Amino acid sequence: MVLKDAEFDSLLPPLRLGRRGFLATGLAAGFSLAAGPAVAQTAITTDSKGLVAGPVDIPTTDGTMPAYRAAPQGKSDLPTLLVVSEIFGVHEYIQDVCRRLAHQGYLAIAPKLFARQGDPSKHADMASLRAEIIDKVADAQVMADLDATATWAAAHGANASRLGILGFCWGGRIVWLYAAHRPGLLAGAAWYGQLGGASTGLKPRAALDVVPALQAPVLGAYGGKDAGIALADVDKMKVALAKGPPAAQKSRIDVYPDAPHAFHADYRPSFRKAEAEQAWRRMLDWFKQNGL
Repeated sequence: MVLKDAEFDSLLPPLRLGRRGFLATGLAAGFSLAAGPAVAQTAITTDSKGLVAGPVDIPTTDGTMPAYRAAPQGKSDLPTLLVVSEIFGVHEYIQDVCRRLAHQGYLAIAPKLFARQGDPSKHADMASLRAEIIDKVADAQVMADLDATATWAAAHGANASRLGILGFCWGGRIVWLYAAHRPGLLAGAAWYGQLGGASTGLKPRAALDVVPALQAPVLGAYGGKDAGIALADVDKMKVALAKGPPAAQKSRIDVYPDAPHAFHADYRPSFRKAEAEQAWRRMLDWFKQNGL
């Protein structure tokens, strides 16, 4: 499934800056250039007091993969949450999400799933980011890398039987796929991940296609004004879930009528505080209800 131009357009911020502006407001703050200028007034910064937080290396089938990990300091037997980034990679926003989750008692880890293709933060425009990185990433490789990340977590203070996943945008689609891939996964949370789309060699199945194989319930958070995800697709997904296996029937999709795409991304103009906070609370409740 390749993102269409309209879907990428929905990720673009309404504010336009030159490359110097992107560098000043994006890269300097640790955000991806292609994500647009960071909005300092709304960007959340979570400290690492009481946490073990920072980069780690994950052994994979073909070497090592970098990741960002945050966990409560001095704790063990922790529930693990795999955090899957947007197309912009594991930049400051995703790292902050990991720290927020660690303060809730989780070992939260965000693998750099684009590491083989390059560094998303160095791309100043969507076109090059898509052509040089996103379109070259295979779903099968992502599934294997997430499995490797879960294995690493289990060897570093996590409870292997308490595994969950959340993801944003590109990562939201991955959540649906992983919930159909991973035996023993307890729950997932998909933030505005694509649901439909054409099949390609690297991305053979859309989220809608994997519903019959779901092994863990997924909570979906979608914006009613998302320009890249049609509400018709959301409705199709709801119907498919209702007809699916037990994990699918236990899944739920919440639509926030006035929210655009990326409404949780507090560093972007698309951020909607009320909806983001409500969806975040619902996600934490969802994980607790499902044993995480």
